[in-house]
Amino acid sequence: MDTSTRTIYDNLSSEDGTTRSEALSRILEVTEKRVDWAYEVWDELLARLRDRSNHRRAIAAQLLCNLAKSDSKNRMVEDFDAVMAVTRDEKFVTARHCLQSTWKVAAAGKKLQGIVLDRLADRFRDSSAEKNCTLIRFDIIQGLRRLYDVADDQTVKALAMKLIETEDDVKYRKKYAGLWKDT
Repeated sequence: MDTSTRTIYDNLSSEDGTTRSEALSRILEVTEKRVDWAYEVWDELLARLRDRSNHRRAIAAQLLCNLAKSDSKNRMVEDFDAVMAVTRDEKFVTARHCLQSTWKVAAAGKKLQGIVLDRLADRFRDSSAEKNCTLIRFDIIQGLRRLYDVADDQTVKALAMKLIETEDDVKYRKKYAGLWKDT
């Protein structure tokens, strides 16, 4: 990792919200493409998924999802469940940030896609009793749409349609289906 990127990465731990937010935006932008330094920070990010700070948990989850494309050792296959655990975080905003990024892991390869699709389908089904069920389900369906847009894989669309059909509330079924209207 070059010194400029290291400085940005280090600023992810800043107590200053503005500094941290700017660093997160920049590091997510940098990791939109493959990077050669993923394993320099991988274990630290995994540990941060359990940090006492919800900001650090959210940042770690989002960054690990972005780094999945740079994971030549396929560590995410074993580590994805730790990321998925954050989708049930005590702080809903943290859970949502993580959930909204999980599709990026699926976009990193077919094996990961299968794992992520299975976990997201389970998360969709298991969310029915949660306070923010409709937001969780919307984020999952939206993530599947984003994955479909980059992967152009009909199995992704088929899963989304199957999950949407299980929604009991017609209002939300229509809302979720609206994400797919132009496909």
